[in-house]
Amino acid sequence: MALELRPNCERCDGDLPPDATNAFICTYECTYCEACVAAIDNVCPNCGGGFAPRPIRPAREWRPGISRHHQPPSEKRRSLAFSAEDVAAFSARICEIPPERR
Repeated sequence: MALELRPNCERCDGDLPPDATNAFICTYECTYCEACVAAIDNVCPNCGGGFAPRPIRPAREWRPGISRHHQPPSEKRRSLAFSAEDVAAFSARICEIPPERR
């Protein structure tokens, strides 16, 4: 199963195309830009986990049936369900705990 490759940052709604090098995801594929990950102290507002750079899916079919053409990125834009104040409070509460211990 391929990653969804969501098209936007869930916090600022900035575009994150499939080849974006500033896209980060949590274990649930919540997607944020690098600037927003820094602003929320590497705390996913949805699950409390940390972020990792989102992999780049190959545009070219190097192996049969495996490429962005065969597993296209999502076109569904997502946005946070929490207020900025709630996100800040949530992040402040757990940001000192390393992601691998949350």
